[in-house]
Amino acid sequence: MKEVVFRARGHPNISATHRSTFEITREDFLTPRGDCIIGVEAELACRDLPAWFKEALRSGEVPLVIELEVEGVKEVVNARGSPRLSLASPTSMVIRRSDYIDDRTLAIKADKAARDLSRELVNRLKNRDAILTIRLKII
Repeated sequence: MKEVVFRARGHPNISATHRSTFEITREDFLTPRGDCIIGVEAELACRDLPAWFKEALRSGEVPLVIELEVEGVKEVVNARGSPRLSLASPTSMVIRRSDYIDDRTLAIKADKAARDLSRELVNRLKNRDAILTIRLKII
């Protein structure tokens, strides 16, 4: 198993109501329109992932498990890698239910989008002091 762990922060404008994606961003601000964003001030964006992890994620439609945890509340999302991933964004990581890919796409064919995440987790992320730990595991 290959794993990358990093952190992001919560924000009062996190609503996590988007139907098809969720996003983690390095940006330090969030407007109410950013309904897919679940973490700000992230330590990593797609471009920052280690080369060995990017290579593994691009090796096919490999299974990717995304574990999200804040204040003891955990959520697990299953998604897929793809040879088409550029992983070039310097600011964001987007996990998509669809198979659409752009520079911000980390994974496709996810079994959850922002609106599917537990409301307990989302409510904790509305606190700017909340720390979201993200574990990316290629199985």
